[in-house]
Amino acid sequence: MTGRVVLVTGATSGIGRATAAGLAALGAHVGIVGRDRDRAEAAASAIQQASPAAHTDVFVADLSSQDHVRRLAAEVLGTYPRIDVLVNNVGGFWATRHVTADGLERTFAVNHLAPFLLTTLLLERLLASRPARVVTVSSGAHTQGRIDFQDLQGERHYSGPHAYNQSKLANLLFTYELARRLGSRPVTANALHPGMVRTGFGAEDQLAGWRIVAPLVRPFLRSPARGALTSIHLAASPDVEGITSTYFAGRRPKQSSTRSHDPAVAARLWDVSTDLVRG
Repeated sequence: MTGRVVLVTGATSGIGRATAAGLAALGAHVGIVGRDRDRAEAAASAIQQASPAAHTDVFVADLSSQDHVRRLAAEVLGTYPRIDVLVNNVGGFWATRHVTADGLERTFAVNHLAPFLLTTLLLERLLASRPARVVTVSSGAHTQGRIDFQDLQGERHYSGPHAYNQSKLANLLFTYELARRLGSRPVTANALHPGMVRTGFGAEDQLAGWRIVAPLVRPFLRSPARGALTSIHLAASPDVEGITSTYFAGRRPKQSSTRSHDPAVAARLWDVSTDLVRG
């Protein structure tokens, strides 16, 4: 990865930080995106200490805000003349419904609309950097997801698990539709399931009872470093050069749900998403 520029969102902790560290160790110039400057700079410093030859940059943005996503894209474009890999890692879970500054349900805004908007804003630079890769972190939870176009924002009925599962299905529909729209152009789009990982994921607003269950299951969860292996593989491995529109788990292709392969739903979601981020 020497000489290649990689942008990783949600890179201040957990899988994102481990992904950034792993790619830096391979020689990549890594842009670390986080919503808190102190945490982002601490992550960059730790990565530099572990890989003294690494080059890291810090970008601060709250990706629940579309203004922040646009500002981030402008800053990234002004900093990097080329972008070889975009890792859409940012994500979250909220047990209760939260509304963003844009008036959108937070799970859908952060987990789907943020990577959708950021990718489209950076796409021309990715195309110019050929060959380039877009890697989006989805989840096995997508198999339980359904895109409810009649209540996409959970205004009528909100369930934390439903909102999360829907957003992870949206990640796959976006990935496959992006690959279709790119066609034979030299940017690949793939998604992945990192496995059940030991992180602080969902800690801001947990489901009732999770604090009791979490200590019992925590020993059986993967470390962030292990959870990041598939993201690193898709960002860096020559084995996946030219492979696109594919879902991976454990660094291997895996069949995603039937719903994720519905081109009509994917096209409709793309159009709806475009309307929601039009500013």
